[in-house]
Amino acid sequence: MGLSILSLPQKREFPHARFEEAVDSAIRHEYPEYMPSEAAQKARIFFHRGDLDQARHWYEQAVLAARSDADEAALADSLGNLGNVYALCGRPEEAEACYRELLAIQRERHDQLAIGQTLVNLGNLQKDAGRFGPARAHYMEALDLLLRIDDDRSLGLLYANLGLLDAAEQQQAKAVESFTQALDYHRRVGDEDGLATTYSQLGRTFLEMGKLRRAERCLNNASEHFIKLGDEPGEAAVLRLLAEVYIRNAQPLAARRCLERVVLIGRRYRLPTLESDHAKLVSLLTTPPTPA
Repeated sequence: MGLSILSLPQKREFPHARFEEAVDSAIRHEYPEYMPSEAAQKARIFFHRGDLDQARHWYEQAVLAARSDADEAALADSLGNLGNVYALCGRPEEAEACYRELLAIQRERHDQLAIGQTLVNLGNLQKDAGRFGPARAHYMEALDLLLRIDDDRSLGLLYANLGLLDAAEQQQAKAVESFTQALDYHRRVGDEDGLATTYSQLGRTFLEMGKLRRAERCLNNASEHFIKLGDEPGEAAVLRLLAEVYIRNAQPLAARRCLERVVLIGRRYRLPTLESDHAKLVSLLTTPPTPA
């Protein structure tokens, strides 16, 4: 959700940094003898394949089995992961119910790291629903806990989410500060995915602010990290933004090279943006250059 942003197929448009498997880290710490059930193991397999319907089904079965067996460790594990799947499936009410039940278990055990991570997930749900006040309240409570225990990886993801909230509230200067802090924490722990995603978010923010040179630097950094990760859909999302930077800078050749790569990746992965990306490339190819 210790923690990396999970690589699901075609997930890249940098919506937020969710603690995709936060519970797993806490479960191993709090219940060292815990072994996931057969249903939970099946769910994990489908989850990593990107088959969210099957993952949801098997995590629901795992939750039922854990309740029947009164197995707190299994219940905590399955509730957290089921909440993640519900959130990714666009079912925020069910996700929130899972996270809140999980949070109650974690508070009883005084597990500060797990509490902080679940609070971030609850904040993400509120932010995605446009309830920015409750989202910030969850993030601030999580920040207080995570700073106390000095968990750099989780703090990096939290600051990235704070940056997205700042940007959503049209507080671009604060967003830049939050993303910059997130990058500092990502560097400390060597979180390549976090660096790639947060540089992308910071680049987008600079683009929206009209600071094109800074946007270009951030997006080039993001592209390098995505290439290092072998994440071509992530690379495409960055190059799409970089093309916009070059279009605004009246650099059509550079923009064309970006979009040609975006279209190539779009065809390879059947990305939903392929049609619009191709149309933009065609428009760029057929538009006469602006006279100097």
